[in-house]
Amino acid sequence: MTSFRNLQQTTGRIISLDGTDYHFFGGTAYLGLLDNPDYIELYKKGIDLIGLNNGTSRTNNVQLGIYQEAESHLAGRFGFEAAALLSSGYLAGQVAVRALAKEKTVLYAPGSHPALWLDETPLVEGSFDEWAKATVEFINDAEHDDVLVISNCIDNLTPLHFDFSVFREIKPDKKVLLILDDSHGIGILKKNQVSADLSALKLDNIEILVLASLAKGLGTDAGVVFGSKGTVEKIKKHPIFNGASPTAPAALYALLHGQDIYEKAFERMQSNTSLLASITRETSLNHIEKFPVFSSTQPLLYKHLLQKNIVISSFPYPLATSPLLNRVVVSALHSEADIRHIGEILCSESSLIL
Repeated sequence: MTSFRNLQQTTGRIISLDGTDYHFFGGTAYLGLLDNPDYIELYKKGIDLIGLNNGTSRTNNVQLGIYQEAESHLAGRFGFEAAALLSSGYLAGQVAVRALAKEKTVLYAPGSHPALWLDETPLVEGSFDEWAKATVEFINDAEHDDVLVISNCIDNLTPLHFDFSVFREIKPDKKVLLILDDSHGIGILKKNQVSADLSALKLDNIEILVLASLAKGLGTDAGVVFGSKGTVEKIKKHPIFNGASPTAPAALYALLHGQDIYEKAFERMQSNTSLLASITRETSLNHIEKFPVFSSTQPLLYKHLLQKNIVISSFPYPLATSPLLNRVVVSALHSEADIRHIGEILCSESSLIL
């Protein structure tokens, strides 16, 4: 079978291999900024102005102002008091749980990303809704009253969008900190917003911390933690934050000055997502509204599409021995013709591959 494991090119709209062009419907660069010429030019300008990388930690006596500027921008843009930037989403997850888990009862949701793990794999089974209901009951009945609850906002593989409104049923005398990973939802499902509806959880006894990789949708190799000023200050005092090299300053320059590019890409991605959803509504593809991922566990889908010069993401899930999970990923790079083309293929032989 054709292998795409040693590419020397951008994984944008088209992958060229051995003289053949393949349409790429995979990965996690939902807004397509990795291959957006205007966004790339902003990155290059950032390199010229403030350098390729920053060879100091965030506690050094010599600092680039763009880090604080970007943190202030992101906090305001996504509706939080404060933000802390790290060089990856993984570090953002690790610093959040390690800085805040001390002396708390820690509870994990099913499928929580490894970036959120304190130690070994948290073995939590069952559906999210069942877990959430049982967790609220456990917190309300427990003797301890200081709890840390950790979860993804989205299951980006299945996909599923989690509802956290049940946590408003937690008793007022129970103090709960929710750490939510929105790496696959931030700026994707909603323009300039996190994906989860947190309005119902604005209660005195519930604090919410949202973290994310910015590499998925926002085209920036960085991680961010959002929260209250006091909590973000705790995170910034942790050795992980202090010791880790920060993200490339040029990437943050592009992020700060690429708002118009982001918004155009967002609209294009959402338009493409809605179009494919309407075309494939009679198939058995799994999809949630406004999320640019369409998944299937049918093992023949990848090979079938590859024969049509289309590459999608395909891997065993949740275990290495599990059946293949196939993900058709829409991005802002795709044209309307691309969407209609793959949609027609998915529908025309859906009885065979779906």
